[in-house]
Amino acid sequence: MPRIAYARIAQEGNAFSPVRTEVEDFARCHLHEGRDLHERCSAKGQEVDDWLKNAELSGFVDSVQKVGRGRVEAVPLFGAWAIPGGPLSVACFEHFRDKLVAMLKAAGPLDGVFLSMHGAMIADGSDDPEADYVHAVREAMGPDFKIGVSLDLHAQLHGRFVDEVDVMGAYRTNPHRDHAKTGFRTGDMLVRTVLGEIKPTTAWRSLPLVCGGGTTIDFLPTMRPVYRWMKRQEKNPKVLYVSMFNAHLWNDSPDLGWAAHVVTDNDPALAEAVADELAEMLWEVRHKQPPHFPDADETMRLVRSARLRRKVGTVCVCDASDIVGCGAAGENTRLLKTILEQGQGLKSYVPVRDHEVVSQLFGKSKGESVDVTVGGKLHPAMNSPIRVRGTMLASQERSGLGRTIALDLDHVKLVVTEGPAMAMKPDFYRDLGLEPWRADMVVVKSMFPFRLYFAGMNRKTIYARTKGVTDFDTMNQVDFNDPVFPKNQVADWRPTDRKRRGLLDA
Repeated sequence: MPRIAYARIAQEGNAFSPVRTEVEDFARCHLHEGRDLHERCSAKGQEVDDWLKNAELSGFVDSVQKVGRGRVEAVPLFGAWAIPGGPLSVACFEHFRDKLVAMLKAAGPLDGVFLSMHGAMIADGSDDPEADYVHAVREAMGPDFKIGVSLDLHAQLHGRFVDEVDVMGAYRTNPHRDHAKTGFRTGDMLVRTVLGEIKPTTAWRSLPLVCGGGTTIDFLPTMRPVYRWMKRQEKNPKVLYVSMFNAHLWNDSPDLGWAAHVVTDNDPALAEAVADELAEMLWEVRHKQPPHFPDADETMRLVRSARLRRKVGTVCVCDASDIVGCGAAGENTRLLKTILEQGQGLKSYVPVRDHEVVSQLFGKSKGESVDVTVGGKLHPAMNSPIRVRGTMLASQERSGLGRTIALDLDHVKLVVTEGPAMAMKPDFYRDLGLEPWRADMVVVKSMFPFRLYFAGMNRKTIYARTKGVTDFDTMNQVDFNDPVFPKNQVADWRPTDRKRRGLLDA
């Protein structure tokens, strides 16, 4: 019986954050292996605590059962997933590379591996960590070993990575809500490849485009036609998977850009044609740039003016310059300072990361007075500390976030986290006794997913620009190999694409 191993090494990185990601950051969030991982990926398991019941690995296991129908064995290795953050340290990067190779070799005879990755990981000592991981697998397991990879649609594709992978599939939703489906569909291709039922052929394109497509939300007008077109292509049984990638803006790759990737069944010409047409469609939406983001002062005026919406729900304010979901440290205090100064009469919930303050106050009794300085510990050059005075509300140990405390600062309820301040779901506040329904304004540190989790109560969404490592113009700090849009005016994507794919002009 063919045997396919499965594993996850996933983190969305931010090249502009000085905070390094270590193995313990994965352990704090999601690090499981062997039988424990397999049980989590079963029908009754919880794959990722406090976040997703079923994600890519669950989808893969399901595909082995339903597509393999007893003809293929799924072999669990390990799952490592960290909240977005700064680059992996050299030690962390090498740890997971060596662990992956060692566990593959120790697993007995294998015919392939399914890898759940993000595609925008950043690591010290590597210009493409995911490419290095799959290359290490290829070197260890040989040229006939099959490799399938699922990716976030914000992955960055390079030829070195594409050339090592037999099949790949990306999310088709933004905000992402198809993790398990992506794992299942990619697993379907890998299982059928190992069984000899299909022969994957692939094609891809790389665009000199780093920002476009409006909000890039899949169900809004700019990108919806593209997604629908992709789905129509897959009605052809020869087209196995069509993926597009809207580049992660906070990646410092000199070849950063959107990409198209297509997998067909033994039809390379068809793969090339579909990839080319998809790339052309993506290029056509480049002029639709993200909307204007107000500064902190304008944000407060917008919140105050939303009187009716605040009465029937809450206003979600994304601190767009300090998005933990995009790898920021989560300790920016500019928005907090403005809310403290201008937000009187507005009940506001605000997060910040400060491990020193948590260590100082954790476990203190409710009502005790506090006088502390928060923020500016991890990235002081970017984030200034601010002094706050109030009383203790609550303390709690939380999965992924570490120890967490809540402080009452009159009209502001401040949640301080030891680990990443991943304010993405209502439970971030609710678990500490702060009900978002009762707040006029709730600050989140998430770009897209909060829209799903707060959908029932969110009556207005505001993205506030406060200056930080997730500002959209950080791309101007990257030394690109070629002109890229919108930093430069680029008339034709094809010359850059051919260069990136190692092709010579005819």
